[in-house]
Amino acid sequence: MEQLRQVGEVLGSLKALMIFRDDIKVNQRQCALLVDAFNLAFDSVADEIKKHLKLEERLTKWKALESPLRELHRVFREGEQYVRNCLEPRSDHRWGRAVALSQSTDCVELHLHNLLWCVPVVLEAVEAASETSGCDQEEMLAKRIFFSKKYDREWTDPKVFEHEFGRLYLASRDVRRRLDSAPREDRWLLSETVAERRGSGSPRPWRKQENRLAELLLGPRGKLHQTSVPAGWPDFQVRRRLGTGSNLKEIQWMGESFAMKHAIGDIEQFKSEIDLLSSLAHPNVQSYMYVFSDEEKKECFMVMELMSKDLSSHIKEVCCARRRVPFPPLVAVDIMLQIARGMSYLHSRGIYHGDLNPRNILVKSRSSSPEGYMLAKIANVGASPVKNSKPAAANQAAGSPCIWYAPEVLSEQEQAGAASANGTFKYTEKADVYSFAMVCFELLTGKVPFDENHLQGDKMSRNIKADVRPLFPFPSPKCLVSLTKRCWQSEPTQRPSFASICRMLRYIKRFLVLNPDNGQPELPAPPLDYFDIETNLSRRFPSWIKEGEERVSDIPFQMYAYRVMERERTSMNVIKDRSSDSGSEGASVSGEGSVAHASTLSDDTRSSSVGSTKSSSHASSESNNKGSSARKAGDEKTQKQTGEQKSRIVRPPPPVSPRTRGVNSDSRTRPTAKSPARRRTSGHASDSELSL
Repeated sequence: MEQLRQVGEVLGSLKALMIFRDDIKVNQRQCALLVDAFNLAFDSVADEIKKHLKLEERLTKWKALESPLRELHRVFREGEQYVRNCLEPRSDHRWGRAVALSQSTDCVELHLHNLLWCVPVVLEAVEAASETSGCDQEEMLAKRIFFSKKYDREWTDPKVFEHEFGRLYLASRDVRRRLDSAPREDRWLLSETVAERRGSGSPRPWRKQENRLAELLLGPRGKLHQTSVPAGWPDFQVRRRLGTGSNLKEIQWMGESFAMKHAIGDIEQFKSEIDLLSSLAHPNVQSYMYVFSDEEKKECFMVMELMSKDLSSHIKEVCCARRRVPFPPLVAVDIMLQIARGMSYLHSRGIYHGDLNPRNILVKSRSSSPEGYMLAKIANVGASPVKNSKPAAANQAAGSPCIWYAPEVLSEQEQAGAASANGTFKYTEKADVYSFAMVCFELLTGKVPFDENHLQGDKMSRNIKADVRPLFPFPSPKCLVSLTKRCWQSEPTQRPSFASICRMLRYIKRFLVLNPDNGQPELPAPPLDYFDIETNLSRRFPSWIKEGEERVSDIPFQMYAYRVMERERTSMNVIKDRSSDSGSEGASVSGEGSVAHASTLSDDTRSSSVGSTKSSSHASSESNNKGSSARKAGDEKTQKQTGEQKSRIVRPPPPVSPRTRGVNSDSRTRPTAKSPARRRTSGHASDSELSL
């Protein structure tokens, strides 16, 4: 209840700010959209709580809501800070805010992305709490049947979902339309505001610098402006150098802080880089906001958003003897998702990084997130230094540069030899995915991959090509370890795309929010491998695997489709195990209501108690996961406990088909004759490769 009150408090603050909506000169329509979306989200959650929960049980049966509502509160706080930044009351700083925020895509791609992910998670938590709300057994059974019907496969069509659940999940046609139109409308409003102030109705003529700033704001991205635009402003100053021997500096300009890159040489040699990085607009990709040049002095200045440090430096700072891992699991997943989203955006535009590693990922703390959440941006796009003879300086500081490169890239380097030392190599999506896996390893463990291995250079390269991978030094969340190993497969075709990785990470994040560790040494594990779910859904929805930029408006349906598939698969596993335990009990099929009840019971696998039941076997799996790629399938042995509803796995299980269950048994539940027909008879082809 307290968390819900805090969410409402932030919403009230936002409504008070929007009294001065007309005074928002930058991103006004996006601010209005954000506040309206927050209002719709709060109404959806509040209506579901009012409908399905009892106030007198808030101290006993609402515990499942605490973590999801805490996450929703964080999303609301960050959105409130965005609106406050756009509503700048000081007229002397409005130019600076316009320069800093007019090209930002944070409203949709960051804040609304997080909101549209969080709402389904909170609604699911309400459903989980409502199933035990009240004392009437018939009422609780009716609720379970009701929620099981909500996740019928027939609703997993985007148009049907929008019609039936659009308002509840913020996926209505109106919200989707405004997500697309609000940024364009703000661009038009900015041009109208500038034209109005510049016109004859202005109380005073504009100064030369103000006219240049107007051209800067309204001009196309990548246009070269005169260096006198920032340098001629009264408060412009260079504050400090960023990094050792770097050409990056922190500048103060019109009350705002920026990062500025200084390049000396013929402007034409920077043209391709400027065109590329000026065309990018994503909160998780470092891009050029404005470019200034001086042809006489042959120098160029590129202005970017200011970040604090690179990810590698931050991990080294926070890791110590008392802090074994650099981030809590939920924060680590959030950073992984941001990196994957940035890479997915680049790949949708046909841009491959080629040198993704922690030193090319910039981070800074989110001012309104005391939990340790950070903003991550991919840097050095288009400057891939994969050379045979001259490894990047950034990589030299992080050990052997080959540890970040995919086996096929190392093979290409070896085949090319010294002849291509000054040339470039063919970068691919799958090579970036491999590098992402190595970044995830360092995020989860705080250790550089192969850091304890004394092999360097050619010997390290040979080991990587021979399928040697770093060992997780201690148990990590099973779902994250499994995904990381999927991404560093030797065969490029077996690695998922970044769009798929984003969907899996969102659902993993949802699982961690619904199952907080609460200081427990062993983390719960999900009932299924989400890669298996992603594979099946990608077959069903071909648009998920098509090239193209991911749309934020699609997230509610993707989360819903994952949930339907997870319930369906978990229910099948429960029915199969019950049939083997009870013998002929599966023959007594008794009606549609019992089918729904069985499906609902399988939903209990998301609870933290179930996760705790699984966690010991998963921790054992990881601690014994050393060089086990040659294990035979025949070594798998499952011991059944007669008369009980649980099974214990002796050997570390393949990620795609864990059978450990933790559902509540109920004698009224009966399996249906049609359910086993949907069950897959085999796991994914690459399951055995997950124990590298």
